[in-house]
Amino acid sequence: MFYRTRSIVPSLLALTVCAAHTSTKADEPPIVPQVEPREVTLPHFPSNDFDAGLFMGTYSTQNFGASKVRGFRLGYAITEDFFVQGTYGRTKVSDEAFRQVLPGGVFEEEQEKLTYYNLSIGYNVLAGEVFIGSKHAKPSALYLIGGVGSTKFVDRKRQTINYGAGFRVYLNDWAALQVDARNHIFTLDILGKQQSTNNLEFTAGATFIF
Repeated sequence: MFYRTRSIVPSLLALTVCAAHTSTKADEPPIVPQVEPREVTLPHFPSNDFDAGLFMGTYSTQNFGASKVRGFRLGYAITEDFFVQGTYGRTKVSDEAFRQVLPGGVFEEEQEKLTYYNLSIGYNVLAGEVFIGSKHAKPSALYLIGGVGSTKFVDRKRQTINYGAGFRVYLNDWAALQVDARNHIFTLDILGKQQSTNNLEFTAGATFIF
């Protein structure tokens, strides 16, 4: 009996030590990783609805070559994705190439004024950011645009369809820079044959938001 009691005592002591060790581990707080929060700055797009801007660039009149173009735009943001825009532009078209072949050229003067206006609707297909260096980022938007209007050329008005794409970078809440590529399609018949012409325009300009 005494021998059996002596053999049980070490077992009880071992169980007591294990239980105490387990209890100590259970009482210890769980390990919480020390993660410092990081501030995430989301791109801030101006919330004002109206914008106005000036632009300049090149306008390539089919059969006559490229010339400088300038004008202005007025826009209104319908939603964050859709906007409407009215545009007016003007350029001077030269018939110098024809004067080398045809005596007197095709215009009464060496240059004819071309003006146009249109009303278009645009859609922002991709909004993002443009990084300037490693620490500065500016909101940006890539958009598609198209509409209808009128072109006055050689004292005649011609219905015009335009379509294209543009890219805008917002410098702050009230100013942005943008580049545009447009195609103006209208019928031209001053060369003795009526034809639909594609007139490409590439411009850059500044826009002010209010």
